[in-house]
Amino acid sequence: MAIIRLTKEFSFEAAHALGGYDGPCREIHGHSYRLFVTIKGEPSVNPEDPKQGMVMDFGVLKKIVSEEIISRLDHALVLRSSTNEELRKVLATQFENVVVVDYQPTCENMLDDFARRISLRLPAGVKLHSLRLHETATSYAEWFAEDN
Repeated sequence: MAIIRLTKEFSFEAAHALGGYDGPCREIHGHSYRLFVTIKGEPSVNPEDPKQGMVMDFGVLKKIVSEEIISRLDHALVLRSSTNEELRKVLATQFENVVVVDYQPTCENMLDDFARRISLRLPAGVKLHSLRLHETATSYAEWFAEDN
């Protein structure tokens, strides 16, 4: 059977700050992110399988990405754990969705995190092929399994 790739698009709104950065992105600012998740595998050929002909149900992929990425980051302020602890505490008293990560929250590092999270949840026989994360309409980063 042929290897088939499936892609599903997601979107979320989030703010971040790049602490220590030498440009304007060191300030808190937001993005309308677009995430493209591509998986690959062989479609089921089992005539008894209700998913016959599918690599993976798009609804299952949506559930995984929604739980691991979207529900966590949509309308969040994402800050690096090395950000001033007092500032993080003050922000957390005013805002419910302050997400602290152990990396600089760049597009590139977010993709690495996303790849780990999604890969762990995929069903047997299905592999993560690639991710594309648009930070703006004209700027994006990509992750490919073959490179990692």
